[in-house]
Amino acid sequence: MVDLQKRNFFRRLFRETVGKAWTEFERGLEEAQNKEKLDSFFKSYESSYALTLNYPDDILIESARLEGIDVEGRDKLEIARELFEKKGDFL
Repeated sequence: MVDLQKRNFFRRLFRETVGKAWTEFERGLEEAQNKEKLDSFFKSYESSYALTLNYPDDILIESARLEGIDVEGRDKLEIARELFEKKGDFL
């Protein structure tokens, strides 16, 4: 005779496991899409105009220094991206 409690337990376990895996897959997919959007935003100065060209250099550099970001010998686009990632918590 089949124990229905065990059968129900395994069905529920299977559904929960598949549900968790699917949720994590969707979360990873969303994370990858956000990373791709961020990469395309910082692809050039023109695409990130609001943050790189329109933002005064001295304010950007001072903000980066206050956050502990090394600014010596680095491109403004790199500094802006690192500051954005550190302060934005978007990834």
